[in-house]
Amino acid sequence: MKKLLNSAAVALLLSGAAAYANDSVIAEMEKTGQWAIQTGDYANTRYSELDQINKDNVGDLRVAWTFSTGVLRGHEGGPLIIDNIMYVHTPFPNNVYALDLNDNGKILWKYQPQQDPEVIAVMCCDTVSRGVAYADGLILHHQADTTLVALDAKTGEEKWKVKTGDPSIGETNTATVMPVGDKVIVGVSGGEYGVRGRVTAYSLADGSEVWKAYSTGPDEEMLVDPEKTTHLGKPIGADSSISSWEGDQWKIGGGTTWGWYAYDPELNLVYYGTGNPSTWNPSQRPGDNKWSMTIMARDADTGMAKWFYQMTPHDEWDFDGVNEMILTDQEVDGEMRKLLTHFDRNGLAYTLDRETGELLVAEKYDPVVNWTTGVDMDPESENYGRPAVVAEYSTEQNGEDTNTTGVCPAALGTKDQQPAAYSPDTGLFYVPTNHVCMDYEPFRVAYTAGQPYVGATLSMYPAPESHGGMGNFIAWDNINGEIKWSLPEQFSVWSGALATAGGVVFYGTLEGYLKAVDAETGEELYKFKTPSGIIGNVTTYTHNDKQYIAVLSGVGGWAGIGLAAGLTNPNDGLGAVGGYASLSDYTELGGQLTVFELPGDAPEGAATEEASAEEAPAEEAPAEEAATE
Repeated sequence: MKKLLNSAAVALLLSGAAAYANDSVIAEMEKTGQWAIQTGDYANTRYSELDQINKDNVGDLRVAWTFSTGVLRGHEGGPLIIDNIMYVHTPFPNNVYALDLNDNGKILWKYQPQQDPEVIAVMCCDTVSRGVAYADGLILHHQADTTLVALDAKTGEEKWKVKTGDPSIGETNTATVMPVGDKVIVGVSGGEYGVRGRVTAYSLADGSEVWKAYSTGPDEEMLVDPEKTTHLGKPIGADSSISSWEGDQWKIGGGTTWGWYAYDPELNLVYYGTGNPSTWNPSQRPGDNKWSMTIMARDADTGMAKWFYQMTPHDEWDFDGVNEMILTDQEVDGEMRKLLTHFDRNGLAYTLDRETGELLVAEKYDPVVNWTTGVDMDPESENYGRPAVVAEYSTEQNGEDTNTTGVCPAALGTKDQQPAAYSPDTGLFYVPTNHVCMDYEPFRVAYTAGQPYVGATLSMYPAPESHGGMGNFIAWDNINGEIKWSLPEQFSVWSGALATAGGVVFYGTLEGYLKAVDAETGEELYKFKTPSGIIGNVTTYTHNDKQYIAVLSGVGGWAGIGLAAGLTNPNDGLGAVGGYASLSDYTELGGQLTVFELPGDAPEGAATEEASAEEAPAEEAPAEEAATE
């Protein structure tokens, strides 16, 4: 898809349509030797055209150099590499380092924000950050306390900063941001505190607010048109959200937006998912609870919603819908379609037409998923697009203060935030997954601003009658909705995958291994144990025409919260502490970047970092056009 995006982006630039896309981001993405956005490209493919490291030589990888971040807790996300500078971030306190690749990783500058440590107490599942973003010569950094700051990429100087939320009512941030056009798209965390989810666009020039779209509530605050915004091809109608909640529950309804964002420059649409409804006790919030648990497509300029698809109406298990949307152009029934593929926490993998929101595929990507028998795919059915809930595993049907046992997947989902990758060479998606089930007991809870608003006790454990481990790494066919191969892992695979033109796919494990496997067969080709568990996303780049692989170590995140926060009660960490108790036998805390290389110098004739940027550069849009909202 990166090849697809590159060609599409170039066509847009040449046609003058790129007033929508940020020219500086596109230009850096086009340089295959760089890594200019956390997910590799606007399409979230995490695919690199680099092939010096390939299936024939990847077994010779060795450590080239390392860098200690100086911070413990979970290290999600990964470094950016732009113009021979590597930008490395940390979890709270959210430090940023600029490392000079031309001078042995010398620290050019470091940014150490001063945040109130009280924000840690209202961060749900570790103090993680999924990384910085780049646009217009700025490094964009969204801190835990919801401060969005723009730093000069060369000097680290603060250019502007703005507060996007209020930690005193549970609003925090763990996600990266996405620059699009003259704006930066920002979400919010805090679904476990009754936060009302939203996405906000701020001006790249000065941080001023441009538009804000809530996940729940009145149509005008959600930025929807009741007659033009659709759900599975039909208008959503007036007050679609409010009518699906009891009273004013939508005001504390969750639907937070702490995941990843995708962007189609040609359609000028931003795609993302909304999280769980608040509380976790479904009996306290009757109705479909729209539009939590929903894939949303919005106009990047105005924020107006084009289409929605709610995957898990009236969620009963905390199956957030925030995982990444991966954009591809593929053939379906002999016709090329603009697709969106999403691996949801609920254990279902969805393929949709990203232009219209038509649902094409909805299948389980772990066979143990049991809370549903599947999604109604009949467009004529009144239940079209809805999953059929199995009564035995329905926490609402079983009732408050009843422990519903054996639900698969657990609340952390068949996949959480750890992003998948897509290879246009194989047409397959490479998905890090959790193979975990749970017991779930809901109880009545009252809302108090800034206090946990959960209302359920959980315990987690490996999927029974399986391979005994808590994870798999799979290859997925999104057209036919089937697993092509699956690799069992002892613990959940909480690391983001990387696919390359060398026919190799990389991922990390919670014990700390970086692994490389054959993209076609899944055969393990290489592994190396880093100092701490890997929940970071694997990155690749070139320097002096030589390819490198980079990954952050530092165990934590929801799966590793017991280790990260020193918790021992099995029910702490929203049930994860007990499930992952044995992880402490295999790894320990520590934040480190590890960079890998092949022995020797770059091969003769190696492609330069600018090889894919030879196309004509974009002309700047007229100022009055660029400023139009």
